[in-house]
Amino acid sequence: MADRSLRGMRLGAQSLQSEEGVVFSDRTRFVYLCPECNHETALMFAADAEAPETWECRHCGHEAVLMVGSEPITIDKSDQKQARTHWDMLLERRSREELEELLEERLSFLRERRGLNKKVGA
Repeated sequence: MADRSLRGMRLGAQSLQSEEGVVFSDRTRFVYLCPECNHETALMFAADAEAPETWECRHCGHEAVLMVGSEPITIDKSDQKQARTHWDMLLERRSREELEELLEERLSFLRERRGLNKKVGA
């Protein structure tokens, strides 16, 4: 009987794959330091991969910074785009005059409805 037989094995109990002929890729260890809690997080990446400048701290959840040697790198945030808010997107679709007109229409509708509700309840 073959030694790789499935007889008597539970599914998922053991893998039938072997590590013969497997070549592991080179890895590099990168360390991230959290400025909030001074917790160090060590991560392994492939040697040819570019490590991100920041990583979420596993301890406190703040943004940890990549360490080069014993010093953290300086992050240039000047080229980051400003996040568009709902107000910015609304102003792309409508002018201020249109928005004021819509607001006034809605307020008058609410005032009329409120006035009708008071007459019915009285």
